[in-house]
Amino acid sequence: MIDLRSDTVTRPTPAMRAAMANAAVGDDAYGEDPTVNKLETCAAELFGKEAAVFVASGTLANILGVKAHTQHGDELLCAERSHIADYELGMPAWYAGCSIRQVQTADGILSWELLERHIRPPRPIFPPTTLISIENPHNMCGGSVYPLQTIDRICDEAHARDIKVHMDGSRIFNAAAAMGIPPARIARKTDTVMFCLSKGLGAPVGSILIGTSESIERARMHRRRLGGAWRQGGVLAAAGLIALRDMPQRLHQDHVKAKILAQGLARIPSLSVDPAKVVTNILIFDIRDTAFTAPEFVAQLKARGVLVSQAGGTRIRMVTHFDVSMDDCIEALSIVEEVISNSAAHSGERSSIDSSAQPQPNCGLA
Repeated sequence: MIDLRSDTVTRPTPAMRAAMANAAVGDDAYGEDPTVNKLETCAAELFGKEAAVFVASGTLANILGVKAHTQHGDELLCAERSHIADYELGMPAWYAGCSIRQVQTADGILSWELLERHIRPPRPIFPPTTLISIENPHNMCGGSVYPLQTIDRICDEAHARDIKVHMDGSRIFNAAAAMGIPPARIARKTDTVMFCLSKGLGAPVGSILIGTSESIERARMHRRRLGGAWRQGGVLAAAGLIALRDMPQRLHQDHVKAKILAQGLARIPSLSVDPAKVVTNILIFDIRDTAFTAPEFVAQLKARGVLVSQAGGTRIRMVTHFDVSMDDCIEALSIVEEVISNSAAHSGERSSIDSSAQPQPNCGLA
């Protein structure tokens, strides 16, 4: 199968497997796992922040980031279709006791002008806005990436109002590769930032939350409350260290593959995609002008050996990664074109049969 559903399907590299097999370990709940400690220190230094904590998933990292900055009854602002709002089981409400307001955006990119009008004034009838979450890149808007000046302004204006900023940087290394800058620069002014080791970086398990020593200590407490303390977690952290060392520099290859997919899809008349907007490893295209529903289209591709995801309505998502080659992408394009062509041909046959069964006008000819 050519698996374009997500970069979460990546498998650990041989170097990661070797590092896992030979990892030095200890009990992380006691702070004694040397490999976990090394990973956390490395991540914090890489982002120029004080501390980091290794956790099992991006969802866990995000809720710990929310909980580090909020109290029950607070309000969180984020862009519409953000992962933290739509795909994390309502954890900000369920665990942190925060309401979420999703701000309408173009391509998932918040601006201070959009946010400012939604910030609650300090009155006793409103939940106070205490946190802004920035998803960068924005998954369900096709991997769109924030301009640096936009992030900086949001952080500066928020901090002036005593509002914290958390970055859901699940794929922040993809954003860094697309912009040609270090990830630390992207997240420099944020209060916390998380990233996933188990997506484009290819590690089998894990995410990192980074911030001040105080915020990370609070996050550790809540990690334990949620059953997230490791024992000999160094076995997994070892793969994370290899992911940080080896994988960021190859992410541009995935971006090239996504761009080629987008350009190929754009040449198929009944599909809608803008290749110019594909800047990372995620692309979303629309099949509304085909004869398929999204589930039908996904099933047709699966039957021919290509796995893709639905992205809401008639939108389809593809994500490239290091387990999918350029040849795989070319083959996937060919299969998509075949599915669309077959559908058009069958549609034409049905139209021909239907029209032949109807009375034909004589147009005034005897």
